[in-house]
Amino acid sequence: MRVCVQRVRQASVTVQRELVGEIGRGMLVLVGIGQQDGHQQVEQMVEKLVGLRIFEDDQGKMNRSLSEVHGEMLVVSQFTLWGDCRKGRRPSFTSAAPPELAEPLYELFVEQVAGQGIRVATGQFAAQMDVALVNDGPVTLLLESW
Repeated sequence: MRVCVQRVRQASVTVQRELVGEIGRGMLVLVGIGQQDGHQQVEQMVEKLVGLRIFEDDQGKMNRSLSEVHGEMLVVSQFTLWGDCRKGRRPSFTSAAPPELAEPLYELFVEQVAGQGIRVATGQFAAQMDVALVNDGPVTLLLESW
């Protein structure tokens, strides 16, 4: 599982000009599910993200987690995080999970984040989406399951 997490002041996603999800302060999380991913990777990533200390404390240091600042999470599926660009000029996506494997794990990810008491908004799985955000910092991190 690969994720790109961005600390945001606000973020939203639209599909065919219709707003399908938006948040205020929190995290925009782009989620890519790989061929080898399963429940364990989802659980580990949710725990990592909810506890990730990327929000500033009173001294301006990144010392607070999403749950501590009562932040929200916008979760957007993005298989292109598995794009392999080492050969040629066209990315290969053979390491990305097929939709029938990826979608249930994506839904599990969303459920588990919500189960941690975080308000979650989502994009639409496998749709062409427009994502808008105000990156706070900017802070952008890449995480991969282990």
